[in-house]
Amino acid sequence: MIVECSQHPQFLSNTYLVSDGEGGPAFFIDAGGPVKPLIEAAERLGLEPSHVLLTHHHYDHVSEVGSLRERYGAIRALIHPLEFDLLAGEADGTMQAGQPLRFGALEVRPLHTPGHTAGMLSFLVGEPSGPAYQAGAAGGSTGGGAVVFTGDTLFKGSVGGVRAPGHTTYVDLRDSIMGTLMELPADTVIYPGHTEQSTVGREWEENPFVRVWRGVDAERSEPCQALGQPATLVLLADDYDGGKKAWVRWPDGSDDIVPGSQIAPSP
Repeated sequence: MIVECSQHPQFLSNTYLVSDGEGGPAFFIDAGGPVKPLIEAAERLGLEPSHVLLTHHHYDHVSEVGSLRERYGAIRALIHPLEFDLLAGEADGTMQAGQPLRFGALEVRPLHTPGHTAGMLSFLVGEPSGPAYQAGAAGGSTGGGAVVFTGDTLFKGSVGGVRAPGHTTYVDLRDSIMGTLMELPADTVIYPGHTEQSTVGREWEENPFVRVWRGVDAERSEPCQALGQPATLVLLADDYDGGKKAWVRWPDGSDDIVPGSQIAPSP
């Protein structure tokens, strides 16, 4: 499997070019740009990408769909049905979780991982006979051979927020991570929507949010102001962009994931 990555210098968002080998079928995952280096890589490797698979509708992941269409006139941009109408014509088709797509020797399995957005998709990519497609224990089964593109659900050492446009809930995000992504084999490579890659095993052991959800580390219980409202700070951790990501609990008992910049001491 070939995976080429281009990262936007401001948004730190990743666009990926994926193929089963030189001269084989190929596709993009997201299109936040810059896409020129990936177009050059495709030409160097003899690839003619046929699809752009979009994790979600946010601008920093779709802004260069038009540039890919200019280069590859017949390319298809697919997104979850819940987000199709949010792209104002940029997407021209939909894909459902559980309906695999084939690109040569590779199979792409869309996984519905809502939270950051309602129609967020992660993509498990590998050979269908590979061990990464076998069921296993959460965060630690053996096997491998597949990779997963997690969009803005899971990052190296952090998680997505649930305050962006089109978001759902903290519960959705937690369940997407713990009930879907952390069920993959430990050596499954994670290609996130922003910054550096990781593995399921690393996030199982080291991601601060996952560690608290597993019960390995304790929750905090510090009074704070979150988004200008009284709350309890459960966890404050490093985020992918050098800032912080906060897990807070509101007075009604509901939880939220918000930017660390929106946390202040309780008056």
